[in-house]
Amino acid sequence: MNTVQEVIAVAASAVMAAVLTFLLVRLLDRLRRRDAEFEAQEIVRKAKQEVENRRREAELEIKEVLIKQQAENEKELRRIRGELHERERLLDKRQDALEEQAEQIRKQEKIVESTQRKLTERIQDTNRRKEELSKLVDLQRQTLHELSGLSREEAVNRLLEILDTQLQQETGSVILKYEKQIEETCDQKAREALLISLQRYAAAHTAETTTSTVGIPNDEMKGRIIGREGRNIRAFEKATGVDVIIDDTPGVVIVSAFDTIRREVARLALEKLIVDGRIHPSRIEEIVADTGRELERHIKRLGEEACQEADVHGLHERLVHLMGRLNFRTSYGQNVLRHSIEVAYIAGMLADEMGMDAALARRCGLLHDVGKAADHEAEGGHPKIGADLLKRYGEPPEVIHAAAGHHDDLRVENPYTMLVSAADACSASRPGARRETLERYVKRMEELESIAAKFTGVEQAYAIQAGRELRVMVSAKDTTDESAAKICRDIAKAFEERLTYPGEIKVTVLRETRHIEMAR
Repeated sequence: MNTVQEVIAVAASAVMAAVLTFLLVRLLDRLRRRDAEFEAQEIVRKAKQEVENRRREAELEIKEVLIKQQAENEKELRRIRGELHERERLLDKRQDALEEQAEQIRKQEKIVESTQRKLTERIQDTNRRKEELSKLVDLQRQTLHELSGLSREEAVNRLLEILDTQLQQETGSVILKYEKQIEETCDQKAREALLISLQRYAAAHTAETTTSTVGIPNDEMKGRIIGREGRNIRAFEKATGVDVIIDDTPGVVIVSAFDTIRREVARLALEKLIVDGRIHPSRIEEIVADTGRELERHIKRLGEEACQEADVHGLHERLVHLMGRLNFRTSYGQNVLRHSIEVAYIAGMLADEMGMDAALARRCGLLHDVGKAADHEAEGGHPKIGADLLKRYGEPPEVIHAAAGHHDDLRVENPYTMLVSAADACSASRPGARRETLERYVKRMEELESIAAKFTGVEQAYAIQAGRELRVMVSAKDTTDESAAKICRDIAKAFEERLTYPGEIKVTVLRETRHIEMAR
């Protein structure tokens, strides 16, 4: 009995335990589910909040992008508007130009119509006169036939002789008239071509000299140059062929010679000896020989640079060397190499103006004085020597003839010879090129400007085009257009009375009024 009760109690306890366990599991499960739902809601809330934050950030980024894009669009729009304004301005300018051209065309059409009308009237007048002449001829024929009793054939011959004489006289007058017109036109065109060519090129000026100065560090060096009993200076003069002048002038030794190449070798050699400090006869001979070789290389380089500057290629090496030697030759103070380059430029530009071969003209101009580099080695003038050299080294006939005839020594058979002759005359005779030193040239330019500056109302004066033109700026307050014209004429008269100059001097007076305001 007790055992059964115990079993029942145990079973009841087990059932109660199972029920409690089941209820506990259900409770725990419900708690877990509620926690899970709460966590899920929290995750959803956080996700929504993050989505909202990201949405706001995206909206801000989109707004920033839109703002930047709007700014770029406005910048591009401003640029496009500027381009449109510029195009509109250009179109307006082109339209104005077209309208001006149309106006010119209308004027030309009126002129053509007037010319055609006058020509028609002249034709009608000519036809009328021709008819009158025919009637007069018939009347004269009849009168002559009646008075002279000549036959028809004899009268016709007599009349033809009279008409032939009259026509010859009229033809001669017409020919003389048109010859004069053609001569004036050619002279004007030639002047224009020369002026354009001269205005497009300007060259440096050089001064003639027969001495070179060499600086020395102290007067003690003079004694070392002279040497014991003068042996150093004698050896130097014998090796170089120059005269060395050592006087009381402090810090300077003078090298004198008419041969510019020998003088240049002596100058360079003496500078090297002074720097080296070892001055004795054997060292002098060594330095002079080395300097001579260096100068030969320098001469070749000068010739190559001159050909490159004048755009002349394909010359023989000997001709290039001779062109370099011209750098040490002067003519009335003008460097012959610079003169040759200038003649090449002017001849080439004249050929351009006349529709000729500019490259060939430059070649003729560059080589026209090449004989001066060798005129001490052969007999005859430099035109003949130059022509012989050019012929020997295979230059074209035009170049040879230009060298031989640029001083009018030959009968001109080639147009390029005339071009070179004209360019040579322009280069030699233009103001500042020859017959005066650089100091005198500068002084003459200053004199031009100072004469103009003394007139009342003149603010500034500038001499340009190597003294061929003077630009004068006058005050707009102190002068009028009429007084400016008088100032221009007075300045020109003052130049004619006070100065001596080749050619002409053009005086240009400029009067300008400017009004400037700032919009703020």
